[in-house]
Amino acid sequence: MALLEGCRHSLEISVPVDEVNAEVSRVLESFQKKARFPGFRPGKAPAGLVRRHFQSDIRQKVLENLVPRYFREQVEREDLKVVGSPDIVDVKFEEGEPLWFKAEFEVAPEFELKEYRGLTVPYQDPEITDEDIDKRIEELRQQKADYANVDPRPLEDGDFAVVSLESVDGVPGPPIRQDELMIEIGGSDTMPEFSENLRGLSPGEEKTFDVTYPDDYAQRRLAGKTIRFRATVKGIRRKELPEVNDEFARDLGDYQDLAELRDSVRRALFAERQIEAQREAKDKLVDQLVDAHEFPVPEAYVDAQIRNRVEQNLRALAANGVDPSSVKLDWDKVKAAQRDKAVREVRASLILSRIAARESIDATREEVEREVERMARQRREPVAALRLRLEKDGTLGRIASHIQSEKTLTFLFEHARKEA
Repeated sequence: MALLEGCRHSLEISVPVDEVNAEVSRVLESFQKKARFPGFRPGKAPAGLVRRHFQSDIRQKVLENLVPRYFREQVEREDLKVVGSPDIVDVKFEEGEPLWFKAEFEVAPEFELKEYRGLTVPYQDPEITDEDIDKRIEELRQQKADYANVDPRPLEDGDFAVVSLESVDGVPGPPIRQDELMIEIGGSDTMPEFSENLRGLSPGEEKTFDVTYPDDYAQRRLAGKTIRFRATVKGIRRKELPEVNDEFARDLGDYQDLAELRDSVRRALFAERQIEAQREAKDKLVDQLVDAHEFPVPEAYVDAQIRNRVEQNLRALAANGVDPSSVKLDWDKVKAAQRDKAVREVRASLILSRIAARESIDATREEVEREVERMARQRREPVAALRLRLEKDGTLGRIASHIQSEKTLTFLFEHARKEA
């Protein structure tokens, strides 16, 4: 075996002439049984005639039968962990001679696992202030707001305009059409053009106007576009907020009073921010491990990682109404832009996998099943049907791998030295 570069290797393999002749005979016999020639009964044409007529096809079939088999046997003898499919770059196949070929391929990298317990990472548990709790309770209060109808009059700041809205021009793809949309006049989440053009209108009045969306707008098909809308005011509503007291707390759930609600909110905020803080710490631990382990990674892994990232981005675009087929990708540019990050991600995955193996960390069947059940609830699908599909497309294995990685990260965090 020869090392070419990084994880790329090559093997030169020779197949004994006796094995080649035997395979040629087997393939020739199979062609002879199926051959149809004028003047001969089916399957009775002379071998020489069949061989001359199907010479190229027979040669190709022999190569298809022998090359993979002998490559696989040689790889097993040398205990190589091949990644992807080999490239057969040279073949010598002459009658009466051994078959010779050269295969180039990538192998999974071997590396020495360095110390991973007791790494130092900046971390401290989050602090939750009364102001944080007040802000969250105000969010809950906004969610419990009622909207009361107001007698017809011109719209003013603070009003919620009930409008029918349809796009007239500028929308890529299907037009926007909503029969009853509430828009807060002058609200912080309302685009200025809506407030400016609806302010002063009364129920029953209509107006056509342009709205220019920012380049970073969440709905990608509208980002950077100027859309012409026709809006008809149907009514006016004012927001009425509940008073924050014990009754408000009891209305939200199983709370005896406001103090109990505040305590629950404190615990929830702590849990949320602790998860976020621990995620940041875990990311820093992974960065330390990747920096400490310098080894080549197979290009097949890097390509797969980049393709996975691209597919995730395309799915996100589709969720925002953008047709993924309309996105023109220059794969060479994409790969060049994302390669360094993808290499680090692949290296991190290999390191975590090695740590998991050493520490006997794995995803249990129960953990995988819980995740499948969660996904089934989210998608409103039968668990059994979803599990079968995930198993067929390989997602079940990826779920198990993700769970294993998360458990390994938790192990690293638990065994790290935390510094404020």
